Order: sequence, then structure tokens, then C-alpha cells
Amino acid sequence: MKRSREVNTREIERFQKNEITEHFIYKNLSSRVKGVKNRRVLAQIADDEMRHYTIWKHYTGRDVAPGRFRIWFYTLVSMLFGFTFGIRLMEKGEKNAHAAYSMLPASMTEVNGIMRDEEEHEDALLALLDEERLQYTGSIVLGLNDALVELMGVLAGLTFALQNTTLVALTASITGFAAALSMAASEYLSTKSEPNGNNPLRAALYTGIAYAFTVLVLVAPYLFLTDIYLCLGLSFFGAVLVIGFFNYYIAVARNVSFGGRFLEMVGLSFTVAALSFIAGYFIRMAFGIEV
Repeated sequence: MKRSREVNTREIERFQKNEITEHFIYKNLSSRVKGVKNRRVLAQIADDEMRHYTIWKHYTGRDVAPGRFRIWFYTLVSMLFGFTFGIRLMEKGEKNAHAAYSMLPASMTEVNGIMRDEEEHEDALLALLDEERLQYTGSIVLGLNDALVELMGVLAGLTFALQNTTLVALTASITGFAAALSMAASEYLSTKSEPNGNNPLRAALYTGIAYAFTVLVLVAPYLFLTDIYLCLGLSFFGAVLVIGFFNYYIAVARNVSFGGRFLEMVGLSFTVAALSFIAGYFIRMAFGIEV
């Protein structure tokens, strides 16, 4: 792309601030991430970012302080949700910066080297997608999806059949806890029988924890509120949030489409819930249950 646009010092300072900020982010992550290869790659990227900072400093003639909040935010996100997700999220936010680089004057010859480094960084980060929690994505999907589909159906059916938040919460909690243990045991046996290299116990833990977490989110409204239909509505809303967060996590970490997966899971969960709600209505009418 032809570069002819004039650039001002303030814009260069913004690039400079971005580079020094990312230097500290990558430096922080390189000291925390597991694996010699991962540490080496992130440390090299941190050094490259510092070199880019020095290049921009040549044009501004002054030092620029890093963005402390961004350093804290991306370091925290990476620690909580994995360095692959944290770095991918940060890189997604740099699309505009890369576009701005391509529009800088051709006289700034160093820009080509910076852009080439950024492309190499992306290639290097792709090779880091061997993080444990991403290896067990299938187990997490199993736990979340089963809990959403099964428990949303259970809650919808119980809501209309029992008409009592305490009874619904008690019944759904017992059902959910038992189902979480059952799913974890099934995933353990399934993983153990497949030569995919995953640890069966860890796969079971990821499945069980994902299931139990989803149960907690869906049942929570029934523990604190008395309006039975409001509770059901809030459970539906909680289900959408869980589906949205998990699919956004996968979309960012694996660089895949978000919309299709999200709509598929929402549609499946709510279809089962609707059918269960209808079943609860007819069962209640058939047995003449009044609570």
C-alpha cells in the first residue's frame, strides 16, 4: 500500500506508548507462562516491542510512559483465562494500529520492519496454541452444553409443574449435582479410551467444573427470588451470558467465528427448554398437581 500521509508527533507518541505498553505486557507474561519455548517466544516479542519503542522515540525525541491500566488488565486476563486468550484479545485490539502503520509516509523506512515484526509475532503466537485449557476445550464444551441443554429443560419443566422457587431450586440443584458427577465420570472413561494424549482425570475435572458452574448460574435466581417466572427468565438470561462468554473465549483464543457457534448453542438450549416447559404443563394437568 502506498504511504503518503503526513504524520504528527502526537500520533507517533501514541505508537510509542503502545509499543512500550506491550513490551511490559509480554515481559510480564514471559515470566509467568509455562514451558521454555513459550517463555522464550514471549521474551523475544517483548524485546522486539522495546526496539520498536526506541525507533518511535527517535522521531519524538522523548520518553513516553506505558499504559499502566492496559498492562494490569491484559496481565490479569491472561492469568485468569490463559495467556493465549489474553494475547489474542490484545492483538485483536491492535488491528487499527497496524492499518495506521501502513498509511505512514514512505520516508519512514523503519515502519516496514515494524510491520514485518508484527506479522512474525502473530505467526509465533499461533504456535503457542498448545495451552492446557485449550487442549481440553472439548471437555469444557461437553460440560457447558450438557448442563445448558439438560438443566434449562429441567428448570422449565419444574417451573411450571411445581410453581415454587424453593422446590425448583432444591430439585434442580440435586439433579444438577448428580448430573455433573455423572458427566465427569463419563468424560473420564471416554478420554481414557481415546489415544488423544489428554489426561482422563483433568478432562473429567474440566467437564465436571464446567457443568457445576453452569448449574450454579442457572439455579441462582431461584435461591434469592420468589417470582417463579422472573426466576426462569433470569435463568434464560444467565444461560445466554454463559454461552456468549464461552463462545467469545473460543472465538478469540482459536481465532474462529463467534456468531454461528453462539446462535447454535442458544437455539439448541432454548428449544429443549421450550419443549420441557410444554411437557411440564401437560404433566401438571395430567396429574392435577397443585403446589
